[in-house]
Amino acid sequence: MTRRRLAAILAGAALVAPGWAATAASPAPPRAAPLLSRADVAALRPPIVWDPIPFSDRRRAQMGAYSRRHYGTWGWRLERPPVIVEHFTDGDSYRGAWATFASNAVHLGEKPGTCAHFVIDTDGTIYQLVDLRTRCRHAIGLNDRSIGIEHVGRSAQGILDNAAMMASSLRLTLWLRASFGIQNRNVIGHAESLMSPFHHERYASWRCQTHADWRHPSMEIYRARLRVRSRAAGVPVGPPPAWVNPAC
Repeated sequence: MTRRRLAAILAGAALVAPGWAATAASPAPPRAAPLLSRADVAALRPPIVWDPIPFSDRRRAQMGAYSRRHYGTWGWRLERPPVIVEHFTDGDSYRGAWATFASNAVHLGEKPGTCAHFVIDTDGTIYQLVDLRTRCRHAIGLNDRSIGIEHVGRSAQGILDNAAMMASSLRLTLWLRASFGIQNRNVIGHAESLMSPFHHERYASWRCQTHADWRHPSMEIYRARLRVRSRAAGVPVGPPPAWVNPAC
């Protein structure tokens, strides 16, 4: 992302969220609490097909070692995630995405392989591949504090224009927001990861690395739709975004 583009995005927004710094030394996120009663949260849950990828003790150990290298602390459990990261697969089939995540193939010279907690197919079917108490390697600098949602497709616009996918995506994201007390502003696209106040990465060569899926203009549309759904469901939206300037 160019400095000019980032400056345009940050115009009118605080550079750093109160109490947070975009460094590896950032404190642990505050304990997330459900925004609604347990019954109300349960009523928001969409239909989800459980289709787990293999996640053996060995893969969990690899995730723990990865976390120690990149975040400074060994661990594979996902606790109190304050962020949801939206992705698209850059492919055309759910089975292809599932096979990629199940393979646990080396990525950027390291294991574990990539994965996401959920994949939404083109017909709107929501599949869950990984338990929400387990970290998935889906976004550099955020794997220890975020939930990953993949959408089968090759562009954000194609997904935004797919009514079935969008209905499922917004419903799933809203339920996760309500379940974990995640603010609307912390539902981000993968391409926005460097601007998140929760981003942290110990490898200097990886600090500015991100992906092109779900760029800022597309996510502005997505978050606007999510705000409408949130207000209709009585789920608090929270304050406006507070982006961080990554100086990349």
